[in-house]
Amino acid sequence: MRMAERSTMPLIEVDNLGVRLNTSRGPAQAVRGVSFSLKRGETLGLVGESGCGKSVTAMSLMGLLPDSAVVTGSIKLDGSELAGLADADYCRLRGNRISMIFQEPMTALNPMHTIGHQVAEPLRRHKNYSASQARKETIALLDRVGLPDPARRVDAYPHQFSGGQRQRITIAMALACEPDLLIADEPTTALDVTIQGQILDLIADLVEERGMSMILISHDLGVIAENVQRMMVMYGGTVVESGPTDEVFRRMGHPYTQGLFRARPKLGARKGTRLKTISGTVPELADLPAGCTFSARCPLVIDRCRAALPPMVEVGPGHVVRCVRTDVSMAENVGALSA
Repeated sequence: MRMAERSTMPLIEVDNLGVRLNTSRGPAQAVRGVSFSLKRGETLGLVGESGCGKSVTAMSLMGLLPDSAVVTGSIKLDGSELAGLADADYCRLRGNRISMIFQEPMTALNPMHTIGHQVAEPLRRHKNYSASQARKETIALLDRVGLPDPARRVDAYPHQFSGGQRQRITIAMALACEPDLLIADEPTTALDVTIQGQILDLIADLVEERGMSMILISHDLGVIAENVQRMMVMYGGTVVESGPTDEVFRRMGHPYTQGLFRARPKLGARKGTRLKTISGTVPELADLPAGCTFSARCPLVIDRCRAALPPMVEVGPGHVVRCVRTDVSMAENVGALSA
């Protein structure tokens, strides 16, 4: 394939992705009909409450779902199909062309190995670095993600670091081989606000410098607004709204997106001010309704919402919403950004 052709085609293409998991209550459709594509250097944010399907979607791209999971649809990397790929073939991609920053560093790091060994492993496996080369690069990576005195601490074990430091180490692991696609699942969960900004800036710089694509998963709408070009709002395993980030924030069309925005803390609010909440809870995967997944919590619900999963409706350039009452929800949302 010529380089000009490669640069214009999507790096990652996901078409009608479905994931069925076995749970204690029987089979559950964790992801339904998710589709998107990313070119090299593009960034995408996934937003939604816990249990909405964000991390399962990411695990699908990494080939890290349970053996009992049933995956339908298509996942292509540079035109090559990944759905159904043998694990041995996926191992050549993980940590090399596709990497992931996991949300919980304690489960991502092996307590039996030094951090230097763990950061160096993808360099030895995928880039055939010698032990001395890998060690030198590991120290440089740890220094870049802000770990204090990396040359001295490279031989320390995970339990000897704070939660924030462990998260930095997992970021260094994910970035070691300069992947084509970086998936960041709540990458700054364990960090304070100041360090969070530094790490997000670092990730953004690396994405731009190295032409990586990035999928950023976050509950924080502010993080999404500042760090990705496009965003998808997920609920009940499906995408309820997607589009260019600026466009989605300017014209939020789905009641769920509006609810997430209104629930955010407001700068300058008086002490003791209660945050607005979305009534109800996220449904269990085994209890998803036949119609709109948000219908049980939506203030605009009508009988038609419960009949079938609504189709996507275009409400702006590249901006689509899965709602049968988009006209009403958007009319009621006028002025929400300034509220």
